Amino acid sequence: MADLPTHTIVFEILTRLPAKDVGRSKSVCKQWYALLSTQDFVRIHCSRSVVSSNQRVLLIDDLTCSVRPIISNNNDYGPSSIVTFSFHHQNNDVSILSHLNGLLCVCLNHTYELLLWNPTTTAFKRLSTPDSHGFYINNLDAIGLYVDADDDYKVLHIKRRSGVLGVYVYSREVDSWRNIPFITRQEYLSPHFNWSAGTFCGGTLYSTVCECWIGGTNVVICFDVNSEQFKEISFPPVPSNGMVQGVLVNVKNVLHMFASTGMFEMTIDLWTLQGDYWIKVLSCPPIPPISLSLWCDITHYVTNGNWFVMTKLGKLFTIEMDMKPFECFYPVSWFRGFKGAVFVQTIVSPSI
Repeated sequence: MADLPTHTIVFEILTRLPAKDVGRSKSVCKQWYALLSTQDFVRIHCSRSVVSSNQRVLLIDDLTCSVRPIISNNNDYGPSSIVTFSFHHQNNDVSILSHLNGLLCVCLNHTYELLLWNPTTTAFKRLSTPDSHGFYINNLDAIGLYVDADDDYKVLHIKRRSGVLGVYVYSREVDSWRNIPFITRQEYLSPHFNWSAGTFCGGTLYSTVCECWIGGTNVVICFDVNSEQFKEISFPPVPSNGMVQGVLVNVKNVLHMFASTGMFEMTIDLWTLQGDYWIKVLSCPPIPPISLSLWCDITHYVTNGNWFVMTKLGKLFTIEMDMKPFECFYPVSWFRGFKGAVFVQTIVSPSI
């Protein structure tokens, strides 16, 4: 250590600080401000921030927006801190669509505008443009947030309008949208198909496309973020005699899916993707019926094998498991009620 340059030692220490402490450290001196503002520092700090102890739950209701730590030893949230939106909104009408490395892609429901927002630093960037890019319509559009090989954060926006599908990519680096080709089956343009938000994993953005009735078609659409090519793979082989839903999760850069099926009782299996094929990891007992007014999604799971489901109202239910498959929390990108997100606190900026 004595042989290391002072600059290297300072860099190593500062990249391990919590995100909010990095923000405070920028005011120490001009040299530190310059160092902490470099893309190399942000990238390395982000890579060291993706740990379970640094994850938070963001909850939005009609009156408040709060951030809470997750306490793994008792399956609960810690004390909440109120977050003030740094952008104009109406009655907290903010929908969370996707998240990656501390950035959230959100929609303002009263204007349909898309924003990139870091709730830790409060920085945000509007993605809407005068030529109608960056506007989101619920139940018709799908959003995916990803980073490419050049460390450029991008947003994939799939738009369905009157039987026409358009696919657009926003680049943080150049601050603009562009259209890309997408050849798919015509029936996927129908509103009878539900597109999930994209889950980024291993250089690919994955979305489930599910037909909204019993026995309908269910597939996974894959978008290679560097070649910008699409392909389709099959769903896990789950029973089709009930409602089917797949929730995708990136677990240590391997894609997993919580696949639920059933009617009055839902059975949930966890699958992992190997190549283009799904391998079952584990199953859980059927979940007792939950009132449709409290319909919920898998949101995150913990070291002792418990899974949490979160209702639209933010209430948590726990599904107890006997296995301990993973080592820490992992977020799920799709929230049916758009009222919560599990995110990592970072200093990644929504703009350059």
